[in-house]
Amino acid sequence: MAVNKPRYHIFVCTSSRVNGQQKGFCHTKASVEIVTNFMEEIRDRDLGGAVLVSNTGCFALCERGPIVVVYPDNVWYGGVTPENVEEIMDEHIEGGRVVESLLL
Repeated sequence: MAVNKPRYHIFVCTSSRVNGQQKGFCHTKASVEIVTNFMEEIRDRDLGGAVLVSNTGCFALCERGPIVVVYPDNVWYGGVTPENVEEIMDEHIEGGRVVESLLL
């Protein structure tokens, strides 16, 4: 059976711990809201099959967080806010251009 693989996979650090707790720098900086905003943008743009978003644990760059990583491009964004989500979707996901101002 063929698997429908997304064109992009967006990872957002929410400081998730193996034990299920969410605590840490990115979690305190609205990273859960960032995930929610990506989910809403993906739905609103009808990109559900093409773009997947996942919350993750620590990327070990806490001082630069919240961290968002876009694959397969291997682009790392830092200091992301919920307000940056629309720009990342417009420029990177739909426009194919890296958002230089957020690039790590």
